[in-house]
Amino acid sequence: MKLSQTDALLFQDINQLVPFYPSLGLLMKGFSLYGEYILYLSVFLYWFTGVRKNRYMVMQALFSACIALGISRIIGHFFYRPRPFVTHDIVQLIPHSANASFPSDHATGAFVIAVSFWLFHKKVGWAWLALALGIAFSRVWVGVHYPGDVLAGITLGAFTAVSIHYLLPKIKYAYQVMNSVISLANKIENSILTINNKNKSS
Repeated sequence: MKLSQTDALLFQDINQLVPFYPSLGLLMKGFSLYGEYILYLSVFLYWFTGVRKNRYMVMQALFSACIALGISRIIGHFFYRPRPFVTHDIVQLIPHSANASFPSDHATGAFVIAVSFWLFHKKVGWAWLALALGIAFSRVWVGVHYPGDVLAGITLGAFTAVSIHYLLPKIKYAYQVMNSVISLANKIENSILTINNKNKSS
């Protein structure tokens, strides 16, 4: 049996369970539709903690995400795989366009950010990994991805995050550029605060 056939059978086994667990379906819809926005918000909040370590982490996470999602799009273009709802009669919980299914962009994006967070903050990082896993699995449960799509996205996201984390220090001037970005951001933020304080006191 081909790997793609095994993947399709596993998807069908999972999808057959969906009608029997409506409460879980609501939770999975929440993960699938809104989970990624929690990660986006966390990137924003980590940056504005003002802590240099967190700002390094945010820049690394965003850089890794750009690379991983770029690779994902290239793979999807050259190795097109239709969505499960295109080729099978399934229970589908959310609407979705019939674009490339492999690999999962949601799984890729969630894991590249979550693993980047984990590499800098091991203790709280496990919570981000749990959220990313929930997002990834939800894409199968709601009927828009095969398990293999999600597994490929997890692998791509995690591998990219780890690779960038360990390669960046070896790239000449990489940290100089990052320091320059952080210094510029600090100056801009301090200037805004100074103007606000002057306006309040006047």
